[in-house]
Amino acid sequence: MSSESVSQNHTAHFDAYGIKLGMWLFLFTEVLLFGGLFIVYATYRFLNPEAFHEGSSQLNLVVGAINTVFLLTSSLTVALSITALQKGDSKKAIDLIMITIVFAVAFMFNKYYEWTIKFEHGMFPGMDHYKELPPGEAQFFNLYFLMTGLHAVHVIVGAILLLIVAWFIKKGSVNQQRIVYLENAGLYWHLVDVIWIYLFPLFYLII
Repeated sequence: MSSESVSQNHTAHFDAYGIKLGMWLFLFTEVLLFGGLFIVYATYRFLNPEAFHEGSSQLNLVVGAINTVFLLTSSLTVALSITALQKGDSKKAIDLIMITIVFAVAFMFNKYYEWTIKFEHGMFPGMDHYKELPPGEAQFFNLYFLMTGLHAVHVIVGAILLLIVAWFIKKGSVNQQRIVYLENAGLYWHLVDVIWIYLFPLFYLII
């Protein structure tokens, strides 16, 4: 079989619609996961409004706000990278993806800083000071570490996906005709952004 025939056969089996549908189904399961956690959060907050307010006052609002700006801007750079690849500008698409990665690293650095402060003050589950917290406040921090930690994992996974796609763009495997792979990575990244849009006010802006 000639190389041209192999190439045509490979193209014939490329199903962009199916690939995109698969990603949407996966994202739906992610929404269910965090949706369940949001329901748990709402229940405990309803039962312990004052304790949740006290817990929120101990978080760094400035760091949370800066991380929000980082993720919102990173969603813009992802969208621009998709537009660049649609126009056939692979280099610009890769550059914009790398800028997105920089924002992801900056986000994780801030989150590491924030968590480190909590560790130093014994505010992590299992530590001595944490054990002395009132039940409602302990529930707040349980959810804070669980939900922001899970979100951080998604940030790391999303950044890795974008790096992989950038590598394939450089190789030429992902291009104008196979842009769906970048679009799917972008969808995942937008989900990461949307989740944080909810987490930020739920934990940092409790009135």
